[in-house]
Amino acid sequence: MTNGYVTSQYQDHVTTIEFFHPAHNSLPGTLLSTLVTHIDNAGKDPDTLIVVLKSSGDRSFCAGASFTELTQIEDYDTGKKFFMGFANVVNAIRKCPKIVIGRVQGKAVGGGVGVAAACDYCMATQYGSVRLSELAVGIGPFVIGPAVERKIGVSAFSQMAINATEWQTAAWAKQKGLYTEVFDSTEQLDAYIDHFTTELISKNPEALMLLKKIFWEGTEHWDQLLEERAGMSGQLILSDFAKQAIAVFLNA
Repeated sequence: MTNGYVTSQYQDHVTTIEFFHPAHNSLPGTLLSTLVTHIDNAGKDPDTLIVVLKSSGDRSFCAGASFTELTQIEDYDTGKKFFMGFANVVNAIRKCPKIVIGRVQGKAVGGGVGVAAACDYCMATQYGSVRLSELAVGIGPFVIGPAVERKIGVSAFSQMAINATEWQTAAWAKQKGLYTEVFDSTEQLDAYIDHFTTELISKNPEALMLLKKIFWEGTEHWDQLLEERAGMSGQLILSDFAKQAIAVFLNA
């Protein structure tokens, strides 16, 4: 439990993947790798028609990268490998042949915003505020940038990337297209997701898979693109600026 977990639960053609980490559902490398495996397995399961991606608890959806792990990076290869964890999650969602629905019950930061943006359809509660805090710790939202930009556009992505210390509300995120719906409570969110997935599994499975393919047309180069972006972050995380900024966050 102290190291977090990822679980999958199948019911009525819906596979629900849930992740948890005690540090506000942040994602260290081991959890990122495990999350990719669960997404891949759901995509290959012939009985699964829809995938729901969620985190545990009623507070933060995902705090992004594990700051504790970031402080331990001492060389470029290790840094690139860590950020490839987020690249692999985004690409796993992209390549999954099933529609992936995101459930955001609380705040999403950095990589957490990227995970939400990569989902094909994402819903949240009013507490699902978003922030791209990477610039504040000496790097930038390079790896998740393509997913976020694809969902909310260059202007809104630029606003979030540059204004790295200010939260944007769930209502703002819905207006920009990150969320399709925003609910007052987690109970309402879950009730609607149950209703929505029940409707979706009644549709033609082949049509759903073809829609998924069409949604992601033009992203075939993302394997290479996100690896290049991971290299950018892997280099910057070694800078004195980044090390000092992360230390301030950890000691705050």
